Amino acid sequence: MEVVDIIKEVFEIESKAIANLTNNISDDFEKAVKDILSCRGKLIISGMGKSGIIGKKIAATLASTGTPSFFLHPGEAYHGDLGMIGAEDIVLLISNSGETDEILKLIPFLKSQQNIICAMSGNPHSTLAKNSSYHFNIHVEKEACPLQLAPTTSTTATLVMGDALAIALMSVRGFKEQDYAQFHPGGTLGRRLLTKVEDVMHSNNLPIVLFTDTIKRIVSTVSEAKMGLCVVMEKNEILGIITDGDIRRAMENREEQFFSLCAKELMSLNPKNISKEEKLTVAQKMMTHHKVNSLLVCDNKELIGIIQIYDLGI
Repeated sequence: MEVVDIIKEVFEIESKAIANLTNNISDDFEKAVKDILSCRGKLIISGMGKSGIIGKKIAATLASTGTPSFFLHPGEAYHGDLGMIGAEDIVLLISNSGETDEILKLIPFLKSQQNIICAMSGNPHSTLAKNSSYHFNIHVEKEACPLQLAPTTSTTATLVMGDALAIALMSVRGFKEQDYAQFHPGGTLGRRLLTKVEDVMHSNNLPIVLFTDTIKRIVSTVSEAKMGLCVVMEKNEILGIITDGDIRRAMENREEQFFSLCAKELMSLNPKNISKEEKLTVAQKMMTHHKVNSLLVCDNKELIGIIQIYDLGI
């Protein structure tokens, strides 16, 4: 079999398994979501081997979308870290077979502490499923691995079920972009949602020319500022803006009179401006809507800075 055919077969096997997960959804899913929403503690995830790796990703997704969560290795839990599980926590145990020894060893402690146990396995009749409050069925017909040994389709199904749980909780909570940004201040989205225009705008040595300045002065100002533009002003009033594009077009279309042009003959009127208090997301939307790369930052109609698309971290 050709490599491309093998790849296509893996895609087909795993995509069918994901599609079939809809048939595995029971009332347990909705009940678990309600309990997690009302939980005063955290949602702790535990799994062994490949299930543990997927569990770490699920915990990370939950934590970043409004559900306090962390991953606890079952082996470490059994050897002292059970103290990390509080009585008000809900625990999600992941085992495809539902018979993983390291996972099953945690159940007596969890029951004695009366924790709600959610189980994710491919066998609704397994020991894990029978000892859980809620069971999420991740059963798949076969692994993508031709030997039926390496967890492939089953781990994909586990990941998708975890994503479904996280998104369901996120949606019911009414989790918004601003909430997401609070947990991702270092990411691009968080930066744009939390950072104000004044935090990144250029405010020193702004490229300003007068209404009557010559083309030589304009080109010099644009070049020195390295912002691709200059602002035309008269008595602290913003009259217009000249971009390097305006200069190039003038060179092409008005070649004979180019060196006799002044700012008033080149500028574009009514340049787009924004308040220093606005978030970067607003600046981005304005730039996209008006198809511009720069905005003038004004405070009571006074020019105090310039922000460009490169400052948004896109």
